[in-house]
Amino acid sequence: MSEFLVIVESPAKAKTIEKYLGKKYKVKASMGHIRDLPKSQMGVDIENHFEPKYITIRGKGPVLKDLKTAAKKAKKIYLAADPDREGEAIAWHLANSLNVDVNSDCRVVFNEITKDAIKESFKHPRPINMDLVDAQQARRILDRLVGYNISPLLWKKVKKGLSAGRVQSIAVRLIIDREKEIKAFIPEEYWTINGEFLKGIESFEASFYGFDKENVLDKKKAELSSEDEVNEVIKQLKGNRFIVDSVTKKERRRNPAVPFTTSSLQQEAARKLNFRARKTMMLAQQLYEGIDLGKEGTVGLITYMRTDSTRISEVAKAEAAGYIESTYGSSYLQKEERKEKKKSNAQDAHEAVRPTSTLRDPSSVKEFLSRDQLRLYKLIWERFVASQMSAAIMDTMSVDLKNGSVIFRANGSKIKFPGFMKVYVEGTDDNAEEKKDRLLPDLQEGDEIIKKEIDPKQHFTQPPPRYTEARLVRTLEELGIGRPSTFAPTLDTIQKRGYVALDNKRFVPTELGEIVMELILEFFPEILNVEFTAKMENDLDHIEEGQVKWVHILDEFYQGFEKNLDKAEKEMQHVEIKDEPAGEDCEQCGNPMVFKMGRYGKFMACSNFPDCRNTKPIVKEIGVKCPKCHEGNIIERKSKKKRIFYGCDHFPECDFLSWDKPLPRNCPKCEALLVEKKLKKGVQVQCMECDYKEEPQS
Repeated sequence: MSEFLVIVESPAKAKTIEKYLGKKYKVKASMGHIRDLPKSQMGVDIENHFEPKYITIRGKGPVLKDLKTAAKKAKKIYLAADPDREGEAIAWHLANSLNVDVNSDCRVVFNEITKDAIKESFKHPRPINMDLVDAQQARRILDRLVGYNISPLLWKKVKKGLSAGRVQSIAVRLIIDREKEIKAFIPEEYWTINGEFLKGIESFEASFYGFDKENVLDKKKAELSSEDEVNEVIKQLKGNRFIVDSVTKKERRRNPAVPFTTSSLQQEAARKLNFRARKTMMLAQQLYEGIDLGKEGTVGLITYMRTDSTRISEVAKAEAAGYIESTYGSSYLQKEERKEKKKSNAQDAHEAVRPTSTLRDPSSVKEFLSRDQLRLYKLIWERFVASQMSAAIMDTMSVDLKNGSVIFRANGSKIKFPGFMKVYVEGTDDNAEEKKDRLLPDLQEGDEIIKKEIDPKQHFTQPPPRYTEARLVRTLEELGIGRPSTFAPTLDTIQKRGYVALDNKRFVPTELGEIVMELILEFFPEILNVEFTAKMENDLDHIEEGQVKWVHILDEFYQGFEKNLDKAEKEMQHVEIKDEPAGEDCEQCGNPMVFKMGRYGKFMACSNFPDCRNTKPIVKEIGVKCPKCHEGNIIERKSKKKRIFYGCDHFPECDFLSWDKPLPRNCPKCEALLVEKKLKKGVQVQCMECDYKEEPQS
């Protein structure tokens, strides 16, 4: 009979840990929380110091019964939920349900699921940390007070199924405010003059920088705002000969990015792997809980993935240093430890997200992982290893070319020593391709250069970009809104509620989202106030640190909130959201069709509902005739996995299909259909039949 019972959240985690602990230990899974506030009612006694009313979660009865049976047979019970507020609360609920003394040494925590970490953690059990539990309770009750008071109001005044939450409301407001900026943006014209130059047979590029007036060159690049200004520059150019006026050479050091936090992991996975935040966290959970590595057994491959810390243990640093030295050489080791500035609102509860062993490189575990698991693990492994490597050294060169008083400037660089770049380079938010090294010829002051071509171009300033998931996560983190565990579910919720939609992987607000946020802003301004919400997050941190009582924080919030609630009940007007006409009639009853919003997005439905229940998907034509049947039109469709493809509207009579977007022009070589093929960085036009291709566009 097992002497000790260990309870974790998931079966995968249980399986991994049981292997390390031996026969005396029985490890069972609670399948997450076993108790929570009831769904059917508020579940909070506001008059009695916000006392929560916890019940066993529906469907968890058999799980709890099984745990109670095992607990009766055990000599001691260890509660080993995740090492954060949520995990502490799960352990506390289990202790209450299984009659475990919360002040006894019943709580075990670990940052990674490896043999050494697990065995070490069981040498140091501790009591349940009630400050952590109170911080989680305060957040849960706070969200319940907001959601279960504002949501019914929205149901009565707008439509059923709506909800309001602290973090989700701020996220929607950010998206709406950005859309307003874009609509109000007035583009401004500007021009550039780029040139191609020759030194002997070597060519290089340079662009207009400014005028050298009496041997004084403005440090700031001259702006060209009209074609007249461009013509004035070109008019001042005399002949094709330029002289090298100055050459500046510098050595620049570039440091690696720090190891991943939850937020930076979600951002980089979006940039480099095209993963949604929810998918990133699901895969990270699998890598953390354990993967079967054949003879080695089940092993946790990464440390705990919900963290806002970039801290790394000395053991992990030493192992990484050994790997880097043996694989790349001592010159690739960081010379001195880089001190990273800790964010003011970071909890720093445990380490950054890193591999549990640097020696377990991606190639050694490739056969045991799914494609997406491997891609995420490779990203985490490379980021961590690179963070422990030496800086890259770049040789940079800036050259001014002079013709009369006109100055063109050429900039170039080359990698003198790759350092961390040998392993990994951080991505960029706009998915722009990393600037390639642009080498310049060996140029000296006084050299004569020949102008080959001058190319003036007109441009217009662009509005601020819409939020991608990565940008929104970064913005929420910078504002101090939410915590590592909240980002992914927040992005999910605002889409499911129909407040925002994704257009080309960028968030756009819906009419419903704008209406709901206007109402919340009018009657509950603090809910949409960034500073107020960030302060609430800090207050929750102070509860965790034992500096303030959770009831005090809730009471302080509720006093103002209750007044706003009473006012909203009396003054909030009913809002009717009219269905948008679809511009066609129902083929079954002849009434107009309208656009409606469902859980899977917009669709068309008959306005005569419920008498007529005709619905159909929205068809998006792209203006291209079907190349197969020559009668139908190509339309945009979506697969079951939401992937866009293109097919004939005469389906199933015509089975034409293309994953690449067809274009309304034919191949100049064979007259077949041209398509737009998406590359990792940009798109390329190519023929469906022959080898014709055009230059890729970024």
